Amino acid sequence: MEPVANATIYIVDDDASVREALAWLLRSRRLPSESFDSAEAFEAALASRSPQRQPCCLLLDVRMPGTSGLALFDALLARGAVAAMPVIFLTGHADVPTAVDTVKRGAFDFCEKPFSDNALVDRIEQALAQSAARLAHLSQRDDLRQRLDDLTDRERAVMQCVVEGLPNKLIADQLDISVRTVEVHRARVFDKMQVKSAVELANLLRDSH
Repeated sequence: MEPVANATIYIVDDDASVREALAWLLRSRRLPSESFDSAEAFEAALASRSPQRQPCCLLLDVRMPGTSGLALFDALLARGAVAAMPVIFLTGHADVPTAVDTVKRGAFDFCEKPFSDNALVDRIEQALAQSAARLAHLSQRDDLRQRLDDLTDRERAVMQCVVEGLPNKLIADQLDISVRTVEVHRARVFDKMQVKSAVELANLLRDSH
């Protein structure tokens, strides 16, 4: 798997030796990381930064003093953040059933301590690839929304008719405008939406959801 560019792995674990071991492992694989000793410290860091633009994933200890890893995961889940920031739980043997449950609820995976370095790095790279794909999708969706916002009300009405497969004559009758005006609006819609056909336009709008 090709390494994901500009990625960061966040490590949240109250055990300093675990944080240091993980940071060393990731450094040895040229994977940048940031470590936090509590969920609260990680949340504070997230709150102080601009919205996520680069791929990342979160290595999260299940049990920690204060806010547990599970509570942090629930907060991220509620914010819809775990698709762009996949969570890999670090768990002791006793917490494996809990970790399995989190995967069912949206966590990317869990690794039981002591973990295999190679297996963990493989899963991290897969999580970063998922993060990159999700961010690309969100970026495309934002770009599409901007293009839609640039349409006039009349262009939007013509676009809706085009997507429904209506010919220009029917669109003209329905909107009480000339066929020539429909053609002009249709051309502008295609130009603004950066498509070349009604099928391409329909697919673009469908894929935006």
